[in-house]
Amino acid sequence: MPSKGVQAYTYISAPGGVEIDISVPKQEETRSAQRKWETGNFEVDAGKIKWPLKRTGRFTFKVRRKDPQAVITEQWMDVDPISGDIASASTFEDTMLETRSIIDKGLAVSYGVYEAGPGQAGLPNRHQAYMVVTQEWNNWQGIVAPAGSEQEKKKFACFVLPSPHDVGMNSMDTMNAILKHAGVASAKVLTSVMPALQRGQDSIAKVIGGLADVTVSKIAPDIIASFSGQRIATRPSSRTPLPDKLYFQHGPIPGMAYDQFLNDLVAFLVKNPSEIAVVHVRWDGVPAECARPDDAELQNYLNAALTLSNGAVKSGNMNDLRNATIQELRSQKKRLLYVVNEGVLSTYDDIANATVDGRSMISAFERVLTSQNQEGKNMTVAQCQATPTNIKDVIYYSVVSASVSTMALMATKALCGHLLLPWLRDNVMSRCKKDQLLVIMDDFIDGSDTDVAVELSKKRLA
Repeated sequence: MPSKGVQAYTYISAPGGVEIDISVPKQEETRSAQRKWETGNFEVDAGKIKWPLKRTGRFTFKVRRKDPQAVITEQWMDVDPISGDIASASTFEDTMLETRSIIDKGLAVSYGVYEAGPGQAGLPNRHQAYMVVTQEWNNWQGIVAPAGSEQEKKKFACFVLPSPHDVGMNSMDTMNAILKHAGVASAKVLTSVMPALQRGQDSIAKVIGGLADVTVSKIAPDIIASFSGQRIATRPSSRTPLPDKLYFQHGPIPGMAYDQFLNDLVAFLVKNPSEIAVVHVRWDGVPAECARPDDAELQNYLNAALTLSNGAVKSGNMNDLRNATIQELRSQKKRLLYVVNEGVLSTYDDIANATVDGRSMISAFERVLTSQNQEGKNMTVAQCQATPTNIKDVIYYSVVSASVSTMALMATKALCGHLLLPWLRDNVMSRCKKDQLLVIMDDFIDGSDTDVAVELSKKRLA
């Protein structure tokens, strides 16, 4: 009988015992292994759902504590085994962009879904679903290097920091405002070159979202990332409805307002006094046509945000990042380290990262991540996000499908992550300098990225 597969990925690292129940009609599995990336296929088979009397079969993720009644969250999608489509789901389409991590009594749950077609352009032909359960790591530096501990006396650069890729691109609000203001003329230009957009302005926004190599999910209630690499463009054109201030930029796509990001970050640091964050402003990926803010303007934005802390948070620089101890930074209140366009050793490669399965990225890790290559660099960035939209056929499919649920980034998130993160966990200690800052960067950052960073930080500070 016809069927459609769902590839289910899970990662659990949670004290007190947590289990994830996964099911489709007549197939069930419970996973509880700690710190282990697990994956397996679940088949929605027409022969097992009394088709055609019933047209869909339900795939379910249920996260619970060991007590079967203590359900933290249950997410599902109804799959048509004939067409392969997802007919409905608990988090889907418009609401998928609003997905936040679920915080429950010290635990953080992150999840995502990719709606697969028949496997065009090398993309998966099974729906992809992932669920990650970890501690709520909003104060992880305070746990790894408590005040007064020997670990706190070590250099801050010994930390391994988790980072979202293009943190300021976590919303399509700015792009939607521009499209709404652009009106019919701009839409006609786009639809003339992209016939799939004839369905209207909503489709244009979905295509842009699907092609953007950005982190489009919302920031979690408590930030679990400590490093943010960001690209900032100048003020918007007078022809847009946007307020006259700085915005994040990735290629031609604008992101959130820069001042709002800094304000949110400072508020997080005030709330979590043991934590130290790094902001790295870069220009690569910003079109040359976009004028760049000068140092004075960037400093004004930073000062305005720091003022909101009433002296609880001060800024530091690259010298602090490289040489100061964790204790020194905390005592001096330098908990927002701000650097601009610094030279880094990065694993990113246009060819290696243009992948749908991550294997070429493993090769890039093996080639780049060595102590010899780190010489003369201020920090090292291991980039775990694939850029499948650099593949011509993937771009075409993303435009034709024009859907949030079919964006190529979601196809590769778990598929690449379950290969790359274990590699970093198992190889960084033997290959990289222990006193040069290492950043683990990923799209749709979740607790598994942070969990690996925490584990490596503990080892480097021991």
